[in-house]
Amino acid sequence: MTIVNDIKQAIEVEAAAVKALADQAGTEYEKAVKLIQNSKGKVVITGVGKSGHMGKKIAASFSSTGTPAFFVHSTEGVHGDLGMIEQEDVVIMISNSGETAEVLSLLPSLEKIGSKKIAITSKQESTLAVNSDVALTYQYETEADHLGLAPTTSSTLTLVIGDALAVALSKAKDFKNEDFHLYHPGGSLGKKLSN
Repeated sequence: MTIVNDIKQAIEVEAAAVKALADQAGTEYEKAVKLIQNSKGKVVITGVGKSGHMGKKIAASFSSTGTPAFFVHSTEGVHGDLGMIEQEDVVIMISNSGETAEVLSLLPSLEKIGSKKIAITSKQESTLAVNSDVALTYQYETEADHLGLAPTTSSTLTLVIGDALAVALSKAKDFKNEDFHLYHPGGSLGKKLSN
């Protein structure tokens, strides 16, 4: 195989998984959007590793489309950053396996704080999914790398789920061009919206 074929195959693996995700999205996704929409607090997103990197981007997308959000690294959470989370907040917890120790270590404190929890995971019966108010689960055949190990397909699906939630929330809140411009006055997007 040539390098170009390897690249095309990786793209096709991820594209097929994203296409399949549309069929997997059901009532749990609606529950998640309504849970966030009806909350009087912020959205807090947590994870570690690639899930954490996806979480940072999801928080940024939420914030720029009208849903106040920020990211808390799961490890930092148990070392004091849980103090940023309040009862009225909704915490989105990301773990492909649903068994990531650093993410699970937040559960007892979040239970005491009283915030609602949304899991994003590939395992419906995982500890994380079972202990969350809403579990957004996804399935995929393989990661896109030749070993089938590197978080590629799974991290892409996590990002797509986050984008879908942000878009649905934005529409539900009747978020308009002028609102987007308020939060995004800079760059080419800000310039485009100024005209």
